[in-house]
Amino acid sequence: MILETIKDQEYHKKILLANNSYAEIERKEGTQLIINVDYKGVYGLGEKFDAVNQKGKTVETQVIEKFCNQGNISYCVTPFFVTDSGLGIYIKTKKKTTITLDHAIRCQIPSESKVYVFTGTIGEVIRDYTGLFKRPQIPPRYAFGIWASANHWNSEADVDRLLEELEKYHFPASVIVLEAWSDEATFYIWNGATYSPKRSAEGFSYDDFDFSNSKYWKNPKRMIERLHEKGKKLVLWQIPVFKGMEPGRVSKQLDMDKEYALEHGLLVMNKAGVPYEIPTGNWFEGSYLPDFTNEETKKFWFQKRKYLSDIGVDGFKTDGGEFIYSQEVNFSDGTSGAEGKNQYCQDYVNAYSNEISEEQVLFSRAGYAGASGTPILWAGDHQSTNDELKNVLRAALSAAMSGILFWSFDIGGFAGPLPSIDLYRRSTQMAVFSPIMQWHSEPDGGQFRELMPGSDGNNERSPWNVALAYGQSEFIYEMRYWHTLREELIPYIYQTAQIAVRESKPMMRPLVYDFQEDSNVINLEDEYLFGNSMLVAPLMEENQTSRKVYLPEGQWFDFFTNKCYEGEKWIDSDPETKLPVYVKSGTTIQMEQDGKNKIFLYGKEGKDSILSDQIDITWKGKNITVKGDTEQNIIFEFIQ
Repeated sequence: MILETIKDQEYHKKILLANNSYAEIERKEGTQLIINVDYKGVYGLGEKFDAVNQKGKTVETQVIEKFCNQGNISYCVTPFFVTDSGLGIYIKTKKKTTITLDHAIRCQIPSESKVYVFTGTIGEVIRDYTGLFKRPQIPPRYAFGIWASANHWNSEADVDRLLEELEKYHFPASVIVLEAWSDEATFYIWNGATYSPKRSAEGFSYDDFDFSNSKYWKNPKRMIERLHEKGKKLVLWQIPVFKGMEPGRVSKQLDMDKEYALEHGLLVMNKAGVPYEIPTGNWFEGSYLPDFTNEETKKFWFQKRKYLSDIGVDGFKTDGGEFIYSQEVNFSDGTSGAEGKNQYCQDYVNAYSNEISEEQVLFSRAGYAGASGTPILWAGDHQSTNDELKNVLRAALSAAMSGILFWSFDIGGFAGPLPSIDLYRRSTQMAVFSPIMQWHSEPDGGQFRELMPGSDGNNERSPWNVALAYGQSEFIYEMRYWHTLREELIPYIYQTAQIAVRESKPMMRPLVYDFQEDSNVINLEDEYLFGNSMLVAPLMEENQTSRKVYLPEGQWFDFFTNKCYEGEKWIDSDPETKLPVYVKSGTTIQMEQDGKNKIFLYGKEGKDSILSDQIDITWKGKNITVKGDTEQNIIFEFIQ
């Protein structure tokens, strides 16, 4: 619940929290917020790569783009945190705040900020915080299948080869992501198309383009139809720029778009009255930015891209957005540069989120307060190292504690030399039990090869390319098992997604979210809950086959061996099990195996609801009661 909303510049009060302890909150001169509260853990503040529990750290809530090894900075931040003692604070501002999380919590905040004070369980506080923003819609069911992506796919022949390899190696995939699909100028016209440029807000129709001389795309519309016939969806990469072109490259359509945007006030502007340009030395240097606070900008932007949805494109990967490097800029709604540094990426993502249909998907990297309404957040660029795997897991769990329901990462990392066989194995295993499962890779040779060279030759992180690069063809069979398991788990995963939206409860979350009274989980950042039934303890070290696992209260069954363990204790995971994954007694797991709808009932008694089948299940021993649509062909299996 929201206890207080602090608007006054001077404020001092003791507040009773839900756990019957007190928080003393003082605001001085409008810019200093001092909180004295008993706490052992503090969580949230966005997608944090350095720790889940931020106690003892100083955090600047500033959106910053960094290529790999982000440390204490992040693409996605929010001035919100929650303690294990049930205190939540949200500082409503678009500007940077500095939050020091010591024995006393000290915040430097803009004087115009409004401060929300929450109390309750961790889950209740996060739900009330996210309730201040747009609620996310559940992504379509196909989004919970497997995503295949590689930056170097830039032609229809590449797509055909991918489809052939998926069939050859018998791998499932639901979504194909194309990054290098466009002219790399407008980012809405297919590469190689010929057409008559338009200097207006009017968009194109597919019939305006001629692909007869394209060496990249022969017939994108028909290609999308073929993908759909094979059960695949297509997502296209986007970036929010009017690009500053490389020397020697010219795009007449881009030039016309820039001229029109400048004439009609659609750009982010410097205070001097000239268009803001991304500074030299940054990604997309020299580019103008569309001003998404302007309704006319959004109309222009999406009219140009409308034909893509018309021909069946199933969604967009909204990359970037961390592009405000100056405070000397103006936005049409009055947003300042100091505010735009954080807010721009969220305005960009919100614009796409409001534009797509319920059957389309959005996959975004950057965000600010309100990012909980983003359909899917992904962790961005990471090196293929073991340390980075630990970083992205921390990012997932801190994002959850900031209200992010749907999250993803790149299996095995995105950048640098190919991951080791074992790193790829362990990150694939973790991805199976994550909201969105995707493999992806940077361009061959490396995106920033002077900074971080990639692999020689084919840099693709597909399971078969990794296997063949290491000369271990048998690894393909091992990876097929995990990909198949993911497909079998989709009924459970989709139900978890439905519950996430209904209850504002992240699909993948740290144990402290559900067990905040258990001191053993305060600093636990390498285990997580996946839905209401599963506890996952990924293998985080090279060639690790067993690890220490903490199981909270209750009984827990090994998902792979069915062995039962008592909770509230540490165990050594069974080295013979495929992965330390445990199912809580009294819950169910629904799977689709060999075309059969199976529901596994864990424990000697329990109850659960299966949303997709609209049934309620209660069991004791081997006696089961089913209420609802009982005419379905469901196989029940008891794990006791």
